[in-house]
Amino acid sequence: MARAYGSSATLLLKRETAYGQSAAGDYIRMPFNRCTLGSEQGLIDDPVLGQGRDPLAPLQDVINDEGEIVVPMDPRYLGIWLTGLFGDPVTTDNGDGTFDHMFVSGNDALPSYTVEVGMAQVPAFFQHTGVVLGSIALDFQRSGAAAATLGVIAQGETRNNTSQGGTPSALAFTRISQFQGSITRAGNPIGNLTGGSLTYSNNLEKIETIRSDGKIDGADPTVAALTGRIDVRFADTTLIDLASGGTPVDLTFGYTVGTAKVEFAAHEVYLPKPKLAVEGPGGVQASFDFQGARNETAGRMLDVTLTNDLDGTDYA
Repeated sequence: MARAYGSSATLLLKRETAYGQSAAGDYIRMPFNRCTLGSEQGLIDDPVLGQGRDPLAPLQDVINDEGEIVVPMDPRYLGIWLTGLFGDPVTTDNGDGTFDHMFVSGNDALPSYTVEVGMAQVPAFFQHTGVVLGSIALDFQRSGAAAATLGVIAQGETRNNTSQGGTPSALAFTRISQFQGSITRAGNPIGNLTGGSLTYSNNLEKIETIRSDGKIDGADPTVAALTGRIDVRFADTTLIDLASGGTPVDLTFGYTVGTAKVEFAAHEVYLPKPKLAVEGPGGVQASFDFQGARNETAGRMLDVTLTNDLDGTDYA
C-alpha cells in the first residue's frame, strides 16, 4: 500500500473567475515548504434527553476550511501570492528586461483562487475553492532560507482521485537567502540590527450565512493591519527618542538577488518605547513592536514593489 509523503506532495493554484467556482484549465505548480490548508467539520453533542443515559449520535457542525501555507521567497512566484493579498499590481516596464510590479494596501476587492493539494501515491487530490489570502508574515534574521507564511481561508474542499489541474505550468525558480535581506529607515540601514519581522493582515471576515452545505459565502477584507518587530543592540538612543516622542518613521523591509528584488515600504510606523533589561554580562538589546498606519501623503499604509523579468501577465 502506497503512503503519502510531503516530499511528493504538490500544490497547484489558479485564479478563479468567480468566487467559489473551481478554476478550469492548466494550473501553476507552486513551490512550498509547508501547507496546513484543510477542511474540518466538527461534531455537536446531541442535547436530547429522555432516551437513557447513553448519548445519542452527535450532529455534524459547519465546515471550516483554512490554514497556513509557508512558501520560499522567490521574486517570480511571490507576485502571485502578493496579487492575492493586495489585488492586481500596476506594472511598469523598466526598459532593461525587468519590470516593476507595484502592490498597495487598502484595496476593497481581492481575487480568489482554487488551490489543489495533491498526494499522488494514495491517490488523493484535495481541491480548495474560494481561497482568499488573509495575511503574510516575514522573519528577517542573519542566516537561513527566506520564507513567507501566508494565512488563507477557503470556502470548501473536494477530494478527487485524479488531479484537476490540467497540465501544470511553472516559472523559473530563484531561491532567496536571509543574508540577502535588509531593513532600512529613511533609506539608510538601521545600525546594530539583529533581527526583525513584518506581518500584514487583511483581517478577513468570514460571511457565515445559513446554508445547507455548511460553507461560508465569502471572506471579505476589513481594516488592514501592519505589525512587526525590530531588534537592535542598544548603542544609541535614536529609536528610543523617536518612540518616546511618538514620531512616526518609515521602514522598508526587502530582499535583493541580482536584478530582482522585493521591498515592503511602510510609510508611517509608530514605535513603542521598549523596556531595557540587563540580563547578564552580554550586550543589551532593545525590541520595538511597531504598528503601521495610513500615511496621508502617500495615501496608503504599505507599498510592495516586486522587480523581476515577468511582464505581469502571470499575475492577472
